[in-house]
Amino acid sequence: MVLGAVGGGAWITATELRLRAVRRSRLQVSSGPTAETRPSGGAVAGQLVSAVRRLGQQSAVRDPAKLSVLRNRLMQAGFYNREAPVIYLGIKAAALVVATLGVVLTLPLIIGGKAGLGGLAAAVVLSGVAMLGPEQVLKTRRVSREREYSDGFPDMLDLLVASVEAGLSLDASVTRVTDELARRYPNLTVHLRILVLELRAGRARKDAWTGFADRLGIDDARALATMLRQAEEMGTSLGETLSVFSRDMRSTRMLRAEEKALALSAKLTVPLIMFIFPCLLGALMLPAVARLMHVFGKH
Repeated sequence: MVLGAVGGGAWITATELRLRAVRRSRLQVSSGPTAETRPSGGAVAGQLVSAVRRLGQQSAVRDPAKLSVLRNRLMQAGFYNREAPVIYLGIKAAALVVATLGVVLTLPLIIGGKAGLGGLAAAVVLSGVAMLGPEQVLKTRRVSREREYSDGFPDMLDLLVASVEAGLSLDASVTRVTDELARRYPNLTVHLRILVLELRAGRARKDAWTGFADRLGIDDARALATMLRQAEEMGTSLGETLSVFSRDMRSTRMLRAEEKALALSAKLTVPLIMFIFPCLLGALMLPAVARLMHVFGKH
């Protein structure tokens, strides 16, 4: 009986230990890799992001008035994260720190005389990249997205007019247009979905459309938001108002195309003078010069 009790106790203890090991393994799998098994690259990236965020918070505390303007610019460039302004300011501060260290390291080359011009050029490049790099990247993204917004806005307006004239409400028309433009203009669709969510959340229509125009940052969107606000205040028909606005936008696009076509001849003047005219002059004068050289060579 004693041996049976001892054997039963040992079996129960082994079973409990096995169950605890299974629970521990499940908890490790559900909670992700531990600190020992976590890859070092992710930890280093997390530390870098934390350092950049701290630098950005210090910059934001020194100048909190520019955060709203910077957040609007970042949203126009496609950065919708809540911490995007802080991270952007941190990146600018980190770039300045790296550029300062690079300039300090290149000072011996500049002062020593050996490869002085190379060191000076490296210092100038590092300083320029640190001061203008983040701003230029942000500007490039804004310009590319504003081009897509300008290209897709007339199509969005035409679909909106067709949906409203078909009997849908303005909010339902925006939802329908969002589904139709998802493949062709993905960045514009993101702002349309934000507009749909704001309208569903109960935000006033004029405020939602004004925020939509501010996020896009193009004149056509601001004009549409102003027109919708005036139509809502005056009680006019949205279908007729959108139709008139669509025709005006179409005529405006035609005027812009004609303006670009008329300005093409003036823009081609400088390339003609610098490249084509010297080649043409050389092709016309070379036979005469060769003939003169041949004639005078005989004498």
